[in-house]
Formats: sequence, C-alpha cells, structure tokens
Amino acid sequence: MSLVEHDPARRLWLLRTPESSYAFRLDADDRPRHVHWGPPLTPAQAAQVAARRNPADSSFDEPGDERQELPAEGGAFFGVAALAVRYEDGTSALEWRYAGHTSTEDSLVVRLADRHYPLELSLHYRVRGDVVERWTSLRADEPVSLLRTDSAAWTLPRRDGARLTRTSGAWSAEHGVLREPLPVGETTLTSRRGVSSHQVDPWVMLDAGDATETAGEVWSTALAWSGSWRITVERTHTGRVTWTGGFGHENVAWRLRPGETWETPVFAGLYAADGFGGTSRRWHAYVREFVQPRPGELRPIVYNSWEATGWDVDEKTETELAAAAAKLGAELFVMDDGWFGARTGDAAGLGDWTANAQRFPAGLKPLADAVHAHGMRFGLWVEPEMVNPDSDLYRAHPDWVLHMANRERTALRNQLVLNFARADVAGWAHEWLDRLVGEHGIDYLKWDMNRAFTEAGWPGGEAGRVWVDHVRAVHAILDRLRAAHPALRIQGCAGGGGRTDLGILARTDEIWASDNTDAADRITIQHGYGQLYPAGTMSAWVTDSPNPTTGREAPLSFRFHVAMAGVLGLGGDLPRWSAAELAEAAELVALYKEIRPVVQHGELYRLADPATSALTAVQYVLGGEVVVFFWRRPAEFARPFTPPRLAGLDPAGRYRDSGGVVHDGAVLLSHGLDVGFPGSGYASAVVRLTRV
Repeated sequence: MSLVEHDPARRLWLLRTPESSYAFRLDADDRPRHVHWGPPLTPAQAAQVAARRNPADSSFDEPGDERQELPAEGGAFFGVAALAVRYEDGTSALEWRYAGHTSTEDSLVVRLADRHYPLELSLHYRVRGDVVERWTSLRADEPVSLLRTDSAAWTLPRRDGARLTRTSGAWSAEHGVLREPLPVGETTLTSRRGVSSHQVDPWVMLDAGDATETAGEVWSTALAWSGSWRITVERTHTGRVTWTGGFGHENVAWRLRPGETWETPVFAGLYAADGFGGTSRRWHAYVREFVQPRPGELRPIVYNSWEATGWDVDEKTETELAAAAAKLGAELFVMDDGWFGARTGDAAGLGDWTANAQRFPAGLKPLADAVHAHGMRFGLWVEPEMVNPDSDLYRAHPDWVLHMANRERTALRNQLVLNFARADVAGWAHEWLDRLVGEHGIDYLKWDMNRAFTEAGWPGGEAGRVWVDHVRAVHAILDRLRAAHPALRIQGCAGGGGRTDLGILARTDEIWASDNTDAADRITIQHGYGQLYPAGTMSAWVTDSPNPTTGREAPLSFRFHVAMAGVLGLGGDLPRWSAAELAEAAELVALYKEIRPVVQHGELYRLADPATSALTAVQYVLGGEVVVFFWRRPAEFARPFTPPRLAGLDPAGRYRDSGGVVHDGAVLLSHGLDVGFPGSGYASAVVRLTRV
C-alpha cells in the first residue's frame, strides 16, 4: 500500500507511517494548511478535521483553526514566518498558486508558484519508518533576497496543556535534558556559533504535559544540519502550539540567484503514543536504518593517546602505547593532536598537515605499520577547518579565514576558522585529507572542530552564504572521502559534543559526545544524548582516576560500566596503571566484546532518571539477549532505593542470568532485579539475561 494518498476533491494529502498519519490540504487561495499529525486517520477522517473552525476567530488573530503548512509573510498571518523573502521592488508578502504535485510510494512534492513574481516553492515530504522527513526548495528567475528559509513548520493538535523537552548544556556538560511547561509566547532555541553547538541540540519534543517515559503522546522533530540553526516554538493565548525550524539564525540572509535552486536541510518529525522512551527507540531505529552510513557494523574499541601524552607525541611513545592498548584488547589506535607541523601546543602549527620531522623522522608509516602489526586499525586526529595564525598556511593565505574588512580577527583557542565556503579552501582541505588517508593507510579520522565562528565575513564574496556553504562543504568533503576510501571510518567531534546532529551522523560513524570523561557526569550526558541518538553512535572512554577534567575519583569498574553503555573506548595513561588495573581492564574489555551487539544494536530502555534516582539503570534488548547496567553515585549511607523494573520483556518468558538463575519475565517487569551495593560510594553492575 502506498504511504502517500491524495484526495483531489478535497485537495488533501495524507502520509502514513506504521503508527501515525500526517495530513495537509490547499485552501481556496492555494495556501497549504496543516490538518493532522498524530494517530492514524483515513483521508475522509482527515477531511472531517479540516472542516472544523476555531470559535475564537477575530480580526485581530489569524482566522481558521488550521495553521499554514509553511507559514509565510502575507495576509492575516501574525506568527513566526518560516519563509520570508524580499523581491527587488520591496514586496515581501507571498501569494501562492498551486503548480502541481508528484508522488512515489513513500514521497511527495507539492509545487507552488508566486502569483506575480517568478518564484517557485516546493514542499518535500518523505516517509522513513516512523518518521516524516520534510524540507523545502526555492527557485527564481530573477534575484530574490531570502530573509528566512526554514525547512518545515509543525503543529501540535489542540490539547489542554503544552510542555517542551529539549537540551541545555555547555562544553563538557552537553545534552542536559530540560522538560518544562511551554509558556505563552515565542520560545526560540538557536545556535549562532556555526555548529549545532554544545549549548542546545537541534531537536525538540512536545507533549501535553502528561507524557511519561513509558506512556503518553509525544511529538518530536530533529534538524539534520551541522551549522547554525533556529527552532521557534509558539504558543498562543488561544491554545495553538506550532514550531518552525531550519538553518541559519536572525540577521543572516541569502541571495537567490536567477536559475539557482535553494534547498534546505531535512527537518524530520515523529509522533509516538508510548511516551519518551518509545519516542527515543523510534528515533534510534530511524537513525540506524536511514541515517548512518554503516549501521550494521560493530564499532571497534578505540584507544586514544591524548590523555596519556597531551602534546608530547613521538614515534617511540606512540608505539609503546599501541602495544599496551593491544594487550588490553583495543581494536583501533588513534594518535591525537600534536603529530604535525610545529604543533607542540595549541598556539602553532594548525593547518600544516605534515608529520613533524623531529618527532616522526621517517614519517607516519613506521607507527602505522606497528599498529597494524598488533592487529589494530590506525587513526589520526585532524581539525581541517582551523588554522593557527602561527602557521605556514596562514602566513601564505591570510585571506583564507573568515574575516571582515576593518575588523580585528578574534582568535579563540589561538586559532581562526578557515572559510570552507571558498571553493579553493575546500579543495585544499579535501586534497590533503585524501592524500593523508591514501598514502598512510589511515583507517579512521577523528574530525574535530574546536571553536565557534566569529567575524563570519567574506570580503569580495557573499558573506551571508558563509553560514550555509561552509557546512555544505564540510558535508561534501566527508562524503567524498568516504566514497574514495570505503574502509575509512570517521568520528564527528567539535570540542566534544558541539556538532551532534542528524546531518553529521549521516557522514560519520560515531560522535564524541563530550570531552568530559568523568563517569559520574557521563551518566547525565549519555542520558541526554540517548533521547534521540542510538548508543551505537556514542563514543565513550574510560580514562584515569582522578579524572583529568573534574578531579573526581571513581572505581575502574564504575568507569568501565558507564562507558560500556555506548561505544567503549580507552583513553587513560596506561603505563601508570597498576598490574591489577590492567588485568581488570582486559577482563572488562573482553566482556564488552561479548555484549557489544546488544548495546550497539539493541533497543534502549531507560529504567530510571539520573536526575531523580539514586540508582540509575539502562537496559538494552536484542532478540532474546538482554543487558542491564546499574550505576549508583554516592548517596547517604543506608539510603534505600527502589530496584528499577525492567522493560521490553515478554511477561510469559523466562530469562537466565550469567549465574544460571532463571527469572520470570513477569517478575522482572513488575519487581525488577535485586542488585546489592555495599557502602554508599560509587558502585555499578552489569547483568546479562538470555531468554530460555
């Protein structure tokens, strides 16, 4: 059955997912109007919804109960515009006429044209599993100023309440979940930094205030964009809740050239009737099936040398670390910052991407060969978008960075941002990356980006396009590298989780969720990351104690058990670990390899909220295999806690743990597992269950 239906008599379209439907129509003036997003309806039932009218209509408000499908300036519209343009004669209002549509089994394009000016708008829809992907494209035959071009707007059905869920954070404290009542007015979430940002992720979830982890309706949307963005949620006094989102932010405009097509990124939406947990599992399934480049692979256990060496890298030290990592069972060795140019600190050398001759007199090949000889893959840290003023590259090409005429060039972390919107700069970056990977047998790149945009200008070029074309160039380079080197794997990083979004996940294999490796903090960070993104994309390291960022001490097993809930990695100074620690680490690495398929590919159930529970637990289910992680952070001595109840099991099923004890599914679902922890400090456990 087709996932797209058209009712020409009612001028209505309906899209179906396995558990929801989405409908919109054209009104008498050819304006697209939202009709329904929620539980499954037939086209006839959606038409009944479209026939309803708002009893609170007045000349001071937008008439009718239906909101615009893509709100545009013009007519009696007083909300947040998703599309705003200015024609050469100063006209900004838009009036549409229907220009036709095309559809396939799972996609739809509705075409509109301005009634007077040569501007065409296409509304794009595509069903992917439980998700409806939406984006827009514009084309004109004469110049048009684009003041705002959002990908899509969304409408919440009328409910008694409204609550907004989103993230809030900072460097080393990313992905903190905030869930709060939506105020009347406009709530704007945005990044003006040139990346999706540490401060807030480009997704939102809306509910009526009554959804829980396990029950209730949730409407959620996520933007597939790795640069600056804006999502504005509006709640009116009359109870309407709508939101619109796309790339760019305020005071940034673009110029649409004659004959050019301007296409926005995907803004994907998902409706779920089984709470925030069900919402997350559906997003995870969507990312694995339709976003990730290699979703079926198991991500390897990485050892990264940064916390062992800092800037002091050389062939001998890295070779010795590689041998130590291999003994623990690492499968990928990554040399971090400091291997190139005059890079002995963060003040020089960035941009000069050749191996430091003093540190690597024979180049990188001896180290790569040594790593491969241990049966591990070899990876490098790179930061292609950045340059130090103290570098040969900057001295040769000072015009290659983002800058404005007659303004200072703000250095953050002693570096400036290269202007990838320039074809020559993007071409240079692709050339050296392609050569580096090809000539040295590089298996893996840790692509970092360690500062926000400032003075984002381009003397002699179109400055507004920098915000979009830079990101498009980054995406294109990643696409080209993967196409030319199919075995290459890439980690997305921006000072930790500063570039976490569906756009970068379509081109990388995992995300470095945070520079903070403190296990206690990572519980909260990982809780927020997993709201939308699956565990198989989340890189998590075990590092030293005291933690190099926070100074906090925690047992080795606790640090491992937290990191094992994602893509396990190692990052400590291994030569300083005791023989007992190394032996314990090797055992835990071996355990992770056994449970890795369940963690990376299984369904995630959050059994307790780390913000409110002394004992936190997460569970993964893949077929008949179950893995549960329990973490207790320091609490009052003898403070009682409720054992989290398991989820996603068959009540009639029976499950054997690693000690041979068989548990009834109904008991696990209603009473959980008894896990005893001594004392009141950090404690953790991993429980494996197999259905019998």
